[in-house]
Amino acid sequence: MQKKRPRSKGSKRSGSGATPLPPAEGEPTRRTVRVRSRLVAGVAVVGITVIAAGAPAALGASSELTESQRLVTLAELNQQAVALAHALADERDEVTAYIASGRAEKSSPKSDGPSSRSARVDQQIDEIRGTAPAALRRDLSTIPSLRRTALTGKGSALAAHQSYSEVIAKLQDLADELAEKTPPRAAEATRAPLALGQAAEQASATRGLLIAALSVPREVATTPQIDPFTGLPVQPQDEGPSEDDRNRDELSAAAQQARVRELAALADFDQAAGSTAREKLSSTVTGPEVNSAEKYLAALTDRPELSDSDQQANRKKVEASLSARIDRMRSVESALGTNRIQRLEQLRDDDVTALELHIALLGGCLLIAVGVSTAVARTLTQPLAVLRIGAARLAAEPGTAEPVRYTGRNDEFAQVVRNLNTLHGKLQGLLHEFNGRFANLEKERGELVAGHEALSLQRAELQVRTADLAAQLEQLKNTVHHTFVNLSLRTLGLVERQLGVIENLEEREQDPERLATLFKLDHMATVMRRHSENMLVLAGADHGHGHSGPIPLVDVLRAAISEIERYERVTIQSLPPHAQIAGFAADDLSHLVAELLENATSFSPPDSHVQLSGWLLESGEVMLSVQDEGIGMSSVRMGELNARLADPSSFEAGRQGADGAGLGL
Repeated sequence: MQKKRPRSKGSKRSGSGATPLPPAEGEPTRRTVRVRSRLVAGVAVVGITVIAAGAPAALGASSELTESQRLVTLAELNQQAVALAHALADERDEVTAYIASGRAEKSSPKSDGPSSRSARVDQQIDEIRGTAPAALRRDLSTIPSLRRTALTGKGSALAAHQSYSEVIAKLQDLADELAEKTPPRAAEATRAPLALGQAAEQASATRGLLIAALSVPREVATTPQIDPFTGLPVQPQDEGPSEDDRNRDELSAAAQQARVRELAALADFDQAAGSTAREKLSSTVTGPEVNSAEKYLAALTDRPELSDSDQQANRKKVEASLSARIDRMRSVESALGTNRIQRLEQLRDDDVTALELHIALLGGCLLIAVGVSTAVARTLTQPLAVLRIGAARLAAEPGTAEPVRYTGRNDEFAQVVRNLNTLHGKLQGLLHEFNGRFANLEKERGELVAGHEALSLQRAELQVRTADLAAQLEQLKNTVHHTFVNLSLRTLGLVERQLGVIENLEEREQDPERLATLFKLDHMATVMRRHSENMLVLAGADHGHGHSGPIPLVDVLRAAISEIERYERVTIQSLPPHAQIAGFAADDLSHLVAELLENATSFSPPDSHVQLSGWLLESGEVMLSVQDEGIGMSSVRMGELNARLADPSSFEAGRQGADGAGLGL
């Protein structure tokens, strides 16, 4: 391998400002090439990193653009499907009425040639066939045979109506697919037209079924027959409902069901649509004809069968009113569909702009990163060569080698050269100093080991003492707890006995003043009993007496009033009737209300009244209210107490804070 020629001391490397010493004997020059290769690889990695960092955003924007374009195409196809569904619904209603009338009505479609509605349906099928999915094309191909079967076959009007409705439902599946694929940012523009389209379809179905029911021939009154022997008229025997009556009832029942589905779809529209869409529907679907249609619908769909007065309704007027209402609903649906397409097109344009911005930003970042990395790499390769050659020489001959010379730039590389020369000069001194400090560290290490052993012994002693103190503390805690429970139970027993004595005195006392005094003593003893039971609750010993059956709410509240000292100041305003409390919760609820009433009477003016009321909420719960005229408490204190009530786990049996709030809470 070729060796690098030595340079003189006064010479300089062109462009580097450095004068390195010649490399060591036999040192290959390919190492510089390797550093340069690594720097080039680093520049490439930076570029790849920039591309990798920006590629997901660009790919995401491209995916969103593809999806938005697919949504635009699907929305345009759905708009064609909506128009075809409207035309097919009109043909369905006409064919249904034709079949219901016995296939003999003059204005009905003929079997030997398509009507104008059929021709319009066929034309729209030809227009949508090129862009429709394969499954939808197969469904649309069945319409001619379906039409022939309905017009020339022997099927019922309801069967023909259902066959047409199944094809219309396939067309509406496009709207469902569009609503499912639409992202949340444009979901409002899709859900409302879908609901309104279903409502318009059910309104059209209601119209067709009602017109078909009105088209069913009615029975003609027959002339009464005369008995040849007696000369009296003979009443015909009741043979039950005829086939026409059954067909009419089936059609009217189906119309009522379609009307219910229409109302449900309109309710969905109110929830999904914005205020603008709802106002557009209410302002468009209005007028005298719409009012007449609503009246006809209310009269003809109030029950499954048509009454005799309903059958006498003018079919043409009914059809005209219902058709006018349906046309207005369809116009709003078409307007919303057009607005949906515009919204999706705007969404697609925004996605195009976002993709262009992502690509431009990615390209700019890539150019900047590669350019800066290349410039930095070129400023590093030459100073690295100086450092490599000088460091290798100092490492090979540390005693006789001359210091590294680096002139020109005063940057980090010059600082490294100076530090390298300084370290080379202090190497021997540091070695001697290190040996002395190492001996001192060994001595200190022995002292630290001895101190660590002494601390370990002290730690073991402290652990033993801590365990003894913890055992003593737990024993003292249990002693206080049991004493607290025992004292509360004894007090509670004395109060119960005192109440029994007071009740006996009340039964025998006739003097009103003494009886009033006994009542006060009775209430005070009841308050003492409540305090004792609350103390048992704080001590973790429940002393409740459950009831077997439900207790009326008014009895529970009266019991709560009797448990406070100033009971005469409490007034029950109103309570929901027939409200009852489960037996196991009656005592607890009574204590709870008593605490609230006690607080209200204690911290309010003595001449004021405390109002206790309750009312039934819509959710079925009962809200109780205790209202007084006291000063209340601060918001900070209220927040602390609510936090304690919201987290019952913070309360431990037998333990309360120093604030004395245990009994009330």
